Amino acid sequence: MGSQLIQILVLAGVALFLVLRLRDVLGTRDGFEGPVGPKKQPPVESSSRSFEVIDGGTKDRDIADHVDPESPVAEALLKMKRAEPGFSVSEFAHGARQAYEMIVMAYENGELDTLQQFLAPEVYDGFSAAVFARADKGYTVDANFVGVREVKIVDASFDEETREGDITLRFVGELTSVVRNPDGEIVEGNPQEIKRQKDVWTFSRVMGSENPNWLLVATGG
Repeated sequence: MGSQLIQILVLAGVALFLVLRLRDVLGTRDGFEGPVGPKKQPPVESSSRSFEVIDGGTKDRDIADHVDPESPVAEALLKMKRAEPGFSVSEFAHGARQAYEMIVMAYENGELDTLQQFLAPEVYDGFSAAVFARADKGYTVDANFVGVREVKIVDASFDEETREGDITLRFVGELTSVVRNPDGEIVEGNPQEIKRQKDVWTFSRVMGSENPNWLLVATGG
C-alpha cells in the first residue's frame, strides 16, 4: 500500500506541474470568447440539388421543378439562365404570383398609375380603355382578392440576338367583385360569391439588362 500511495502522489505532482505550465502559456478565460484564430471549415459536399446542365435537356432543379426538363420550354429557360446566370425560375414564378394579384386589383380599383408600371404600352392601352369605359358609365367596383390557386409556366422563348426572354404562365385566381351603377345598384357580381378567374399572361424582359422588371406583354384566358 505504501508504494502505491507514493506512486499516486508522484503522478499527482506531475499532473499539477503540467497544469501550471499550460496556464502560463495559454492564460485563463472567463465565460465565452470567440475563437482566437480562424476556424478551419469542413469541406463542403456538393449538394444533390446542384445544377447539372446537359445537351438536349437539363437536370437543373430550378427548371425541372416547374417544367418538363426535356421540353423546348426548359431549353428556353436554360438559355435565359446562360444569358443571365443570376436568374432563378423559382424566384420569377414567385414574383409573377405577386404581380398577378397587384395587376388584377389595380385593374379592379382603376389604379392606372400602378398598371402602367407592370404593363407594356399596348396591354396598358387595353386595360386603361376598359377602366375609362367603366368610369364613363359611373360604375364603381368593390373587389377583394382571395388568393391564387395556381401558377404554372406553360411556355417560354428566348431570342438569342435580342436577348429577350418571354415566359407565359397560367394563373387561377379567386376574388369577389361587385360592379355598381351610380345609384349603388349591383349590375355585375355577387359580394357573397367567390369568383374563380383564369388568365394566361406573358411576361417579357431583356436578360442581362440592368432593368430587373418584367413587363406584361400579352394576356389571354
